[in-house]
Amino acid sequence: MSSVRNFSVGYNSINKNNVFRAGDCLTGQITLDLSQECKVQSLFIKMKGKAEVQWTENHGKTAVTYHNKNKYFSIKQCIIQESLGNNTIAPGCHVYPFTFQIPAQELPSSFKGTHGKILYTLEAVLSRSMRVDSKAKEKFTVIHKESLGEDSILMTTQHGTVDKKMNVFSSGSVSMDVNITRTAFHQGEGIKVVAYIHNKSSRDIKPKYSLYQKHSFFAKGKRKLETKEILKEVGEAIPPSASQTVTRIITIPPATCMSILNCSIIKVEYRLKVYLDVKYASDPEMKFPIVILPAVEATDEEQPAAYPAYGFEAFANPAMPGGTMLQQHPTAYGPTAPPPPYATYGLYPSLNDSDKKY
Repeated sequence: MSSVRNFSVGYNSINKNNVFRAGDCLTGQITLDLSQECKVQSLFIKMKGKAEVQWTENHGKTAVTYHNKNKYFSIKQCIIQESLGNNTIAPGCHVYPFTFQIPAQELPSSFKGTHGKILYTLEAVLSRSMRVDSKAKEKFTVIHKESLGEDSILMTTQHGTVDKKMNVFSSGSVSMDVNITRTAFHQGEGIKVVAYIHNKSSRDIKPKYSLYQKHSFFAKGKRKLETKEILKEVGEAIPPSASQTVTRIITIPPATCMSILNCSIIKVEYRLKVYLDVKYASDPEMKFPIVILPAVEATDEEQPAAYPAYGFEAFANPAMPGGTMLQQHPTAYGPTAPPPPYATYGLYPSLNDSDKKY
């Protein structure tokens, strides 16, 4: 029977939402519970960040798998270093604290979709002679924090107009002039839509609103696209030969996934479609790009808890070697340029004409 009763890894939250950002410190502990004395070759923990996509398409009788991966960082920290001899650990419960700093680089928010994911993990590995390695893994959430004041394009107002002549079943025309206060909104915030609608037709028309999501996955020069409607609302009917200014607040559901525009293989984007429901005619419509940012936090909760000023040496067991930090990807640390502006990412990259209908 194995002498390992429990082997797990956990981390300490620094805010009520249990999320982290680039540059934050992440502290935690590895728990090793032994039923009897155990000889250990090594014990280490890795903090990793990656994005990965994969899907399969059938081309005739041939199935083609599309796969792509981005590695953002992989940082290894040794708790018990491998040596020529074995390290003997007494029976009982042993707790090994660790501290990592999430690299201060441009990192996309955590995400899980049908064909891809952006994942940040802690993985502890216990190696023993003549035994399969014991592994313990824990995911943690990273968000890309961007405020409205950091990028002027996020504050840009949006405006559009559309005119539509009726067909044989109706006479006249309809027109719509729409204004949206800005481009970016926080989770749970309301989008104020002001539309001036001129109904010069012979029928009632209704303004409608649809917020929908686009998931794009990129691999081998191909794009896998998924769209999903988040919400749909209908306004009051406007009678024939009438003009009205209609103001509508479209509230973004608080649980809506944040926009992801800074990952080269996964994008999460949103559009707000404003259109007029006209019977027996194609609906005149306008689409506006919307960027969804993290929900606003209270000021006193913005400050993370103070991080303890310690390294592994302060907690090292005298019978065990001290911990060391091994950086596997040199780009993970060191000075980095500030995040590129929102405009740099581009909205809704179109790889072919098939995207135009979205």
